[in-house]
Amino acid sequence: MKNREADDRDDFESILPEYGRRKLLTCAESIRELAESFQETRENREILPEESRNDFLCQRRLFENKNLMAEHLQEMAQIMTDVAQETKSCRPLSVRRVKQIAHAMKEVGVQMKNLYLIENEEGKSEVTICLRNEKRNTLSAEEMGDLLSVLLNIRLVCTGDNPFFVTEEWKTFYYVEEAGYHVLTGVATAVKETEKVSGDNYSFFEMKPGNQTAILSDGMGSGEKACQDSTLVVELMQKFLEAGFPAETAISMINSALVCREESANLSTLDICSIDLYGGECRFIKVGSACSYIKRGQLVERISSGNLPMGIFQKPDVDMVCRELEDGDYVILFSDGVTDALSQGMGEEILPEVIGSCQLSNPGEIAGSLLNFCIHQCKGRIRDDMTILVIGIWKKEEE
Repeated sequence: MKNREADDRDDFESILPEYGRRKLLTCAESIRELAESFQETRENREILPEESRNDFLCQRRLFENKNLMAEHLQEMAQIMTDVAQETKSCRPLSVRRVKQIAHAMKEVGVQMKNLYLIENEEGKSEVTICLRNEKRNTLSAEEMGDLLSVLLNIRLVCTGDNPFFVTEEWKTFYYVEEAGYHVLTGVATAVKETEKVSGDNYSFFEMKPGNQTAILSDGMGSGEKACQDSTLVVELMQKFLEAGFPAETAISMINSALVCREESANLSTLDICSIDLYGGECRFIKVGSACSYIKRGQLVERISSGNLPMGIFQKPDVDMVCRELEDGDYVILFSDGVTDALSQGMGEEILPEVIGSCQLSNPGEIAGSLLNFCIHQCKGRIRDDMTILVIGIWKKEEE
């Protein structure tokens, strides 16, 4: 008869059965073969001399779209392969340790089962546990996380999709190792004086536990059309990233959507700032966007790019820059309207000095102060939408 530890390991392995992995890999191989068929069609097709110029251009556009489709299918196949090959190791707990945890839960009126301590690919701890409230007292998921932190000697925090309370029904709760940094965000915006809506759009969200991501997109022009384009970019980008797509793949797919839309001039910039809250690493991804800045005390670093917006070419040009952030740093993202406003005054070159001399600590106040400076530079004439995003990062205090 197997012992409890062996049973727990068997239960854990059943979460991701080998059959499921094989099925994903088979699907990936099928999609990969389909992609190759598109490529073969393109490579084997010859343009005959007697074809007219219009026919030639139409055929060429068709071949380019087929090749683009083949690339996207290849990317989808690779994503499925990566998911099938993901590994998470279960750190087995002794029978005695499990009984101690169960006893501690019992003392607060909670039953537990299916406790798994998992180490993900990044070496961070994750905990899943099934809980049921016996005494009908009010116990929150956060309180149970605090208790587990003490019992497992790991600082744990709830994920956003947990039930809020432990109820009479069995429910599964998910906890992750607490990150070493936390952030605050701030925004300041101004709409072009002749428009009712801004052509800029932005979003702050957690791409995954322990990550803070900001997206800023500036649609070409202003008004409703620009707003629709930048909304499409921000919403799709957030959904792709939250689903686990690599940023490069997501950008390529969204760019294709802009290029293939019936309306002309579907151009949008893309500015992404992704911060790892465990180690403080910050990754900037820029496609045609304005300069970003990192403020460390009075020192300011400019993060720039020289590429074009999305929606122009079949393959977008993407710039990526990584930096290590420290306690008390600020990351500042601007839309193009800020640059235009400064060009009417002292110029963009003054911006690092203005940012460095700012003594405010609240990200919202910093964003508002910078926006007021820009409006002053253009003498109150807001000729383009302006959006400023500020992210402040601080190290959590050890308890």
